[in-house]
Amino acid sequence: MKQLQDILVIDDEPTVTQAVAKICGAEGMLVTTAGEAFEALKKLEECKFRLILCDIMMPELNGFQFLEELAHRGIRTPVVMMTGYSTVENAVRSLTATGAVDYIPKPFTADELLTVIQRSLRCGKLLDEAESASLPRSGAMSYVPCPVNYYRLGYVSWALMEDKGTAKIGVTDLFLRAAEGINEFEFAQPGEDLLQGVPCAEAISPDGSKHIIMCPLSGRVLEVNAGAQSNPSLVERDPYFRGWLYRILPSNPASDLQWLSL
Repeated sequence: MKQLQDILVIDDEPTVTQAVAKICGAEGMLVTTAGEAFEALKKLEECKFRLILCDIMMPELNGFQFLEELAHRGIRTPVVMMTGYSTVENAVRSLTATGAVDYIPKPFTADELLTVIQRSLRCGKLLDEAESASLPRSGAMSYVPCPVNYYRLGYVSWALMEDKGTAKIGVTDLFLRAAEGINEFEFAQPGEDLLQGVPCAEAISPDGSKHIIMCPLSGRVLEVNAGAQSNPSLVERDPYFRGWLYRILPSNPASDLQWLSL
């Protein structure tokens, strides 16, 4: 049986792998590092990992090609994508890539890294539990998936197109459960322009962790959900209906929706 370790970090910049190893090691996590994707694939033959952190821009095999190779080999370890080229396209593609559960731009602080890692570890566990729950004679679902007709940006946020050309956007139940409770939200204001793949809100957990919510759809904020503002628990209890975050006027829905999953 393969040895189980916590995190495999893949980056061709030694300063990045060393920093992640130091930060996570101080939290008691077992960390393995690799300088490129083929080295990482060899390590995956030797050990099992709870989570992979992978740079996007790497020689020979980039981060997205690495995800394709994982899928080809049937390796289902959740992946957090990292990049110093924090373009909107990279963020959106990272969140929608098969096997990726989150995205973090470089440079990042220790707190930002640990928040993403802890949330992603819980996300991977919830996804495994949900897969087990789909089997006969299994227990209840570990999270509630997006309803039909909701467009999803990875496992983070959702958009629902409305009849009058407006859209509601919100945060997924999986993201909220992986964050382990929300005490407060920090919202954009009416009239502000939101951009797909860019933070549109921040959720703050009871332990003070700040969780960035990436926007699924570009547009201008028409309305902020007053109920969610005054009572954050509403979003946790009913994230897809009464707990929406914004009503927006989409700026380019035809282009944006093609990146999202139904």
